[in-house]
Amino acid sequence: MTDHIETPTRMLVHALVREDGTVDADELYTVANSLGMSDQQVRLCLKRLVAEGRFTHEGRGRKARLCASADTMRALAPNADFLRHAFRQDAGLAPWDGVWHLAAFAVPESARTARDSLRETLVHLGGAPLQGGLYVCANAWEPYVEEAAHRLGAQDALTLLTTTDLRRGGAQEPAELARGLWPLPEIADRYHRLGRLTRPRLKRLTGPDALSPSALLTVAVELAAELTRAMEPDPLLPPELLPQPWPGTQARQLIAQCWAVLHERDSGEARPALFRRYADITREVADRAAR
Repeated sequence: MTDHIETPTRMLVHALVREDGTVDADELYTVANSLGMSDQQVRLCLKRLVAEGRFTHEGRGRKARLCASADTMRALAPNADFLRHAFRQDAGLAPWDGVWHLAAFAVPESARTARDSLRETLVHLGGAPLQGGLYVCANAWEPYVEEAAHRLGAQDALTLLTTTDLRRGGAQEPAELARGLWPLPEIADRYHRLGRLTRPRLKRLTGPDALSPSALLTVAVELAAELTRAMEPDPLLPPELLPQPWPGTQARQLIAQCWAVLHERDSGEARPALFRRYADITREVADRAAR
């Protein structure tokens, strides 16, 4: 018996977005039911998503169709960028150049909402606070930070800079700085959990029993949910800054094996972008690493 993975309803909807931006309601309800969600729970989530302008809704009940807005499709794209970067790091294709990337901002109290949103964005992008209004990241995050600042109207308050000489208190060695800036034990625990939950699902996928399309979708969504939980707080530090062996590397290898099997077993008929996006990323990085 495999451990249960709790999947947020909103994440389920995002996972089932097809390449043309649509979500089939019948497929959504079927997978939701298999994950223990009620129809009412799904309906309430859809109502909120439509009210927020993230999706439009055509039809009723299981015959309905959702269409993701352009903003929703754009919001999903960076997640693929981060996942691709993580796999590149795991494969040794993205060695650290020793550069720290810093962002500083001074947004006035009158624009508190923009200030808080920018702070949350910097943390989501892998930044750690050095002191008030100053954040550091080990990856080149400038395009994402600038996009967020422009979107929030805070571009004039933003300063970006890089350095190879970062000191904080008595710490100067990069790995020591990383240990003090990011909660690495907590992040590692999330990846240990991801690996533990992925192994039985990989065994099921590679076993002799046939799986229905809805069963394959259910496994795919469960894995996507747990991968998201593990990676959202992960700053994707370069391997040079992490304790080795790093559990994130092993967990993502297991996920890649699952996605390869899901891709092979998928019929390809109007499949969610989730299948293509993750399978393409893992295959692309594997091909580059083999060259």
